[in-house]
Amino acid sequence: MTTDASRPTALSDPFRIGLASGWKIIDASAMTRDLTLDADVVIVGTGAGGGTAAEILSDAGLSVVLVEEGPLATSSDFHMRETDAYSQLYQESSARKTSDRAINILQGRCVGGGTTVNWTSSFRTPAPTLEHWAREFGIEGFGAADLAPWFERMEQRLGIAPWLVAPNENNNALRRGASVLGISSGEIRRNVKGCWNLGYCGMGCPTNAKQSMLVTTIPAALARGATLVTRARAWTVEHGNARASTLHCVGLDPGGTDPTPRRITVRASTFIVSAGAIGSPALLIRSKAPDPHGVVGKRTFLHPTVVSAALMPDRVDGFSGAPQTIYSDHFLELPADGPLGYKLEAPPLHPILVATTLPGHGVTHANWMHQLAHMHVLIALMRDGFHARSPGGTVGLNGDGSPVLDYRLDEFFWEGARRAFASMAEIQFAAGAKSVMPLQATAASYSSWSAAKAGIAALALEPLQTSVVSAHVMGGCPLGPDPKRAVTDQTGRHHQLENLYVFDGSLFPTSVGANPQLSIYGITAKLATGLAARLGQRRLG
Repeated sequence: MTTDASRPTALSDPFRIGLASGWKIIDASAMTRDLTLDADVVIVGTGAGGGTAAEILSDAGLSVVLVEEGPLATSSDFHMRETDAYSQLYQESSARKTSDRAINILQGRCVGGGTTVNWTSSFRTPAPTLEHWAREFGIEGFGAADLAPWFERMEQRLGIAPWLVAPNENNNALRRGASVLGISSGEIRRNVKGCWNLGYCGMGCPTNAKQSMLVTTIPAALARGATLVTRARAWTVEHGNARASTLHCVGLDPGGTDPTPRRITVRASTFIVSAGAIGSPALLIRSKAPDPHGVVGKRTFLHPTVVSAALMPDRVDGFSGAPQTIYSDHFLELPADGPLGYKLEAPPLHPILVATTLPGHGVTHANWMHQLAHMHVLIALMRDGFHARSPGGTVGLNGDGSPVLDYRLDEFFWEGARRAFASMAEIQFAAGAKSVMPLQATAASYSSWSAAKAGIAALALEPLQTSVVSAHVMGGCPLGPDPKRAVTDQTGRHHQLENLYVFDGSLFPTSVGANPQLSIYGITAKLATGLAARLGQRRLG
């Protein structure tokens, strides 16, 4: 296993040290009575948006309460075991799906949110995406030049830099195959420091190398006096006279699934919703927040992703080494009004993740799993939201008030998926694959590019027959100047509630077209810094 020269000689858990020094952390599952807290600012969610905002606002001298539905799990709890991680650190034990069960959605649910369990890929928001937002939605002040200093600030804060270690073979095959075909590829920057190159980022970093909110901004906020409440589900925001007044939360049991009788009430001057692009719209819907134009929860985007597996003559060991280090945007560079574009990446190949994504069952499924060490996988992240035929999905509520995403895949999507399957298969064969299998229920294992090309052209692509997954959820509370099309203004403030803000990926009016964590970091840093300045002036005034 490759390691870099900065491997630490000893590990420490910042939360154990912090708790010993008096950090204010409350586990709602252990509460024996109801709790009421007061703060200048309450933040719902501790992921990329909530964690970034917490550091900036606490640094401005504001009292901050962070509310997190998931548990506090730290490096001491991370043992590189899928069976532990998926049940403890992901929404719905990593089994969250769209309403028709056709798309599996991986979302973090723990302190640090998705930043604790993602694969560290860090891209600035592509300039064409920002230009599209300005042109189509009238969003000003969010061009590439406007956001550059905020991206740079967060890149420095979170150690986002080129990855200088050689890619593992799963990623190198993408680069090799693309090069043979004359297709452009690039290297993915990662938010790590002293990385051991283990490859288990999705299960929580056991060495604290991943510079997630868990080990950076949230400890900084707690050291400045912030309060963190875990296993507490934000249920409603009480409001009146165009202002939010109180956050009402429900305590959860130690497993994080069932409500307890305990209630947590947070009274604050300012409310920040950072619960993610499914959780944030759901909270506003449950709260009956003003929505005169029916915008909340609409235009929610996933980068719906299709998958192509291949068998290589030599070992790939895609479960070892940095999970994502090579990408290709060759097929993403399409006009917004044209066919659906897609970004190509190579995901990690851990046994449970692979087994639950591969189609089929019985002997065929077992044979593929038996050859896991030789398996290579590519994914195509579809850039949804740019075309009129790509409107995204809608967040609603189940009967029990829990969120659900309705996301329909039509022929416009399947035409893009078919092109993506063909692109991935051609690259895999160019990289030396012996056989390639698109992840679709009726697809065969093709032994040549010509056979794959013909087979993919004939596939009956449809929901539930084709494996479609996503780890990126965006939109649902879009930012913009027009209240008829946006939930918040360009400061992130709710158009109808003057002291409620949204700081997370739900602000995006389309998908990003790249892994979104750095987009959330940079945009939240810009918005939270502006809010801190305004709140500071108000206190002084």
